[in-house]
Amino acid sequence: MTALSVPSRSELPASLYRETAGPAAPTPPLAQDRRCDVAIVGGGFTGLSAALHLRLRGVDAVVLETHEPGWGASGRNGGQVNPGLKAEPDEIERTFGPELGRRMIALSGGAPDLVFRLIRDHAIACAAQQTGTLRAAFAPRDAGTIQRTADAWAARSLPTDYLDRDAMARATGTDRYLNGVIDRRGGTLNPLAYARGLAEAAIREGAAIHGRTHVSSMSRRDGRWLLTTPGGSVSADWVVLATNGYTDDLWPGLRKTVVPVFSGIVASEPLDEDLRSAILPGRPAVYEIGSITTYYRVDDGGRLLMGGRSVLHSAEGPEAFGSLSTYARKLWPGLSRHAWTHGWNGRIAITRDHYPHFHEPAPQVIAALGYNGRGVAMATAMGSEIARRITGTPGAELAMPVTGLLPFPFHSFWPIGAAARIAYGRIRDRLKL
Repeated sequence: MTALSVPSRSELPASLYRETAGPAAPTPPLAQDRRCDVAIVGGGFTGLSAALHLRLRGVDAVVLETHEPGWGASGRNGGQVNPGLKAEPDEIERTFGPELGRRMIALSGGAPDLVFRLIRDHAIACAAQQTGTLRAAFAPRDAGTIQRTADAWAARSLPTDYLDRDAMARATGTDRYLNGVIDRRGGTLNPLAYARGLAEAAIREGAAIHGRTHVSSMSRRDGRWLLTTPGGSVSADWVVLATNGYTDDLWPGLRKTVVPVFSGIVASEPLDEDLRSAILPGRPAVYEIGSITTYYRVDDGGRLLMGGRSVLHSAEGPEAFGSLSTYARKLWPGLSRHAWTHGWNGRIAITRDHYPHFHEPAPQVIAALGYNGRGVAMATAMGSEIARRITGTPGAELAMPVTGLLPFPFHSFWPIGAAARIAYGRIRDRLKL
């Protein structure tokens, strides 16, 4: 099995995260042949969490990353630590049955607590705040969804509160929203700093992490897996494929199980005191329920970070994401006196069924990907599940289903479909349909 060529752009985008995250731990390229228990391809949240949890269980783990830890979506996302999956708990149980459904709900709902516990236990400096996640609706079609969501969560005694229109105005500083629901388990962080902290924690526990190490082929040799890189090879009992939105053809067909949608973010200069106290005074992470998801937060430096779907190629600078800053000024006209200092984007991975996927396409091979915009919490939790599986937990007892590959039909046309979907969704949201 042979991968595609290495992406040409290797440096991190000029994001606010790159300026404010602490330095990265040394992750030198692989320069020898070596053996290990588990080889992990991909140094994002999934791979780093898996490496850390494996080492905590005494398993020898090696991470091979084409660029550097946190280079992909893990270091570029909105910094929202969201609880739960895209589907509501009742739907999850209907789809997967009560037993597995309950495990999925517990894993995804508790994923933020896992993130914040790792941050505390390993002293990761990443501006973490467990201040809640707020879902917001501005269209009547979505206000009903919010009400049903709030009722379902209340029935399960989850730490949530329903907010009516007036309460939403106080919570957000804008009268845009009809209603909302806040989940107190969520929060925010600097995702690049978190990724670097996970890497450092894994290294301290004994994991080896090799940056600038692209895996060019993978084959079965003498009952083990052999991964080839430009500087050496790794022979392993298990392989974990943790490449998410940057998945290539290293494993046949895996790339076609996700659509890599680009999400962009703009960051403002620090807000003045009036706006800083008016916009999200409780500092939750916000994401809108709409045809095209928009999300935002105020960081620890008082800057507004506004995110959503973007151009379908790598871009940098606030001018590349004008629709986001324009929308922010619509919500808070006072932003017109503030400049936008940063803009960047990256790929998130969308699956056909909108659930994260856990695959075992061959004996002792795991592929985990497709977080549908919820990767900070869910990828961290998936890393823990990977460690459980490798250390003996039967697949049927995991908290996520082990499934076969589920490719998208006509996958090669995804850029056309994604562009059309974004345009259609923006029209619907503009008209509040």
